[in-house]
Amino acid sequence: MSTMNISLPEALKSFVDEQVTRQSHGSSSEYIRELIRKDRECQRLRELLLDGAASQAAAPANTEYFATLRDHVRKNSGA
Repeated sequence: MSTMNISLPEALKSFVDEQVTRQSHGSSSEYIRELIRKDRECQRLRELLLDGAASQAAAPANTEYFATLRDHVRKNSGA
């Protein structure tokens, strides 16, 4: 694992320290790694949403579509 040192103003360092304690992280490094993972997930979701918005609709999202979708979910969730 590589090492990266960062400088924070005292107010941000205090905030990180509080979050480490509140969220039961073992260290500030664990907290920062979690933030980076969440940011990466958000960026990936944004890319997927933008790709979806730019794509052509395969079928209309009407009442029948959602009824079929609900049936599919019920069958696959064991409900």
